[in-house]
Amino acid sequence: MKAFYTDHFVLPLPAGHRFPMEKYSCLRDLVKTVAEIELIEAPAASDTQILYAHDPNYLINIIKGNLNLQEQREIGFPWSEKMVERSRRSAGATVAAAKTALKEGIAVNLAGGTHHAYRNMGSGFCVFNDSAIAARTLQKEVNAKLKIAIIDLDVHQGNGTASILQNDSSIFTLSIHGENNFPFTKEQSDLDLGLVDGCNDHTYLSSLEQCLNELSSRFKADCLIYLAGADPHEGDRLGRLNISKDGMRLRDEAVCQFALDRGLPMAISMAGGYGKEIESTVDIHFQTITTALGFQQQY
Repeated sequence: MKAFYTDHFVLPLPAGHRFPMEKYSCLRDLVKTVAEIELIEAPAASDTQILYAHDPNYLINIIKGNLNLQEQREIGFPWSEKMVERSRRSAGATVAAAKTALKEGIAVNLAGGTHHAYRNMGSGFCVFNDSAIAARTLQKEVNAKLKIAIIDLDVHQGNGTASILQNDSSIFTLSIHGENNFPFTKEQSDLDLGLVDGCNDHTYLSSLEQCLNELSSRFKADCLIYLAGADPHEGDRLGRLNISKDGMRLRDEAVCQFALDRGLPMAISMAGGYGKEIESTVDIHFQTITTALGFQQQY
C-alpha cells in the first residue's frame, strides 16, 4: 500500500500553539516500520488542480501572501512560504492517493483532511480543501464520469467541503460529527449526522451503519475519499465524544468493508486529532493505516 507524507514540509508554529504538527513526523516514523507500506514524498498540487475547487483570487492571495491578519487568524497559521508549500503538498498527497487507489484499491495521505477550507477562504487550520480538490481532479484528469463519495468522520463537520460541493450532484458529501462542536454554524452536506456530546461506541457505530446504508441507497459511487479523523476518540482534547480505541478500529473496518464489498477504490486522509497525549492520536492514526492495509491486500 502506498502512503504519501508531507512532514518534511511542516511549518514552524509559535510555542504553545494548539495544533499538534509534530504528530505527522511521529506517524511517518511508525509507518516506515511496516514493510508492506511504500512511503512516497507528497507531490504539490498544481494551480490548475487547486482551482478546480478554489477561487482564483483566493489562490493568488495565498501565493503572494496578501492575506490580512483576520484571514490569517481564521486559518490559524501565520502566512509563510512554507505554509503555502505544505498546503500544496497536503492537497497533492490526497490527489496522489486517489489516483493510486484507482489502480491499487486503497492508498493513504498521512496528512490531509483539510475540510474547513471554503472556495474563497481558509479556516480551522485548513488552507486548501484537499478532498474537494482530489475529487474534482479525478473527474478532470482521469474520468469525467466518475461519481465520488466523500465520507467525513472527523469529529468536526466538513463545512468547507459541503459548501464547495453543495451544487455538485456527481460528488456526495457525508459528514458524521459532533453537533455541538466546531464549526458552530454548520453547512449542509448531502448527508449530515450530528452526534450529542459523550456519544459512545454503540451509538456511533450503529449511526455509521445507518449512514453508510443511506449513502449506498441514494448514490452509486465509483470511488471514495475517507477522512479518518482521530478526534472522535475518548482521549481527544477537542472531540467531546467517548469512542474507545476499539470503537475507532471498528469504525475504520466498517468503512473499509463498505468499500471492499462494493469494489470501490478509496483514498484515506488522516484529518484531525488533538489527543491529550500526542501518542494517543498517533496511535489512532496508525491503527487506521494498518486496518486499511489489511483490507487493501484483499482487493
